[in-house]
Amino acid sequence: MNRPLLAPRRPGSPGTRRRRHTGTLLGLVAWLCGIGFFLPVAWMVLTSFHSETDAATNPPSLGAGLSLHGYREFFGAGSGISPWPPLINSLTASVASTLLVLLLAVPAAYALAIKPVRKWSDVLFFFLSTKMLPLVAGLLPVYLVAQNTGMLDSIWLLVLLYTSMNLPIAVWMMRSFLAEVPVEMLEAASIDGAGLTTTLTRIVAPVAMPGIAATALISFIFSWNELLFARVLTGIVAGTSPVFLTGLVTSQGLFLAKVCAAATVISLPVIAAGFAAQDKLVQGLSLGAVK
Repeated sequence: MNRPLLAPRRPGSPGTRRRRHTGTLLGLVAWLCGIGFFLPVAWMVLTSFHSETDAATNPPSLGAGLSLHGYREFFGAGSGISPWPPLINSLTASVASTLLVLLLAVPAAYALAIKPVRKWSDVLFFFLSTKMLPLVAGLLPVYLVAQNTGMLDSIWLLVLLYTSMNLPIAVWMMRSFLAEVPVEMLEAASIDGAGLTTTLTRIVAPVAMPGIAATALISFIFSWNELLFARVLTGIVAGTSPVFLTGLVTSQGLFLAKVCAAATVISLPVIAAGFAAQDKLVQGLSLGAVK
């Protein structure tokens, strides 16, 4: 006996209206959360275009005149201290460490995902366990090693530290991305005589490019924003932009417009990298979400 087919719900049925209202409410909540996260950033940018007098008013004045005084002060017009060396140091350390992380993480993730080693889950847990140690607990040993090897105030010391700090997370991320690479493609490449290097560069890398872009962006952001090791292990030569930003808080007081201008300029490389890799980032973060 054939069962009668259920009639489709009409567009105006209570269930359809309830789902529509729920979707509208969730969308409204998402917009409110987004605006809540964006408002402090917008306030920082707006304050950077005010004079110090207008920026220090309480409550702040939204209708105050705009000025580039904070940016002129940041770029050394008033203090004579140029922000370019710290910005170049941050860019060098972040880019170099990100490239090293990718060069090490992709083969390691390939071994754990596509060519699984024995007890690969224990290996991943070991990688993750290295992030459980607070950074301040390893600060003194790292400082003593750097002092004895003559690497204090060296940008290459930061490159090595940032590489070791971001590598465990990168291996975890890349392992999940490379697990989605079709095995048939790798078998076909093996039959054609492709070696490991050829397989990684011509087969795996193009397919996993969204995941590689997402991993690279996260490693770049973590390296760019790191402050603790850069503050303790660097000085005049290898100081990074976060260290330079903390140096703007002087005994004379906090110049709010200048600090906001500095924070805006220092945030631009990360924002630019995020916009440049936006499409790849969305694909990479959702690559392993749907089987």
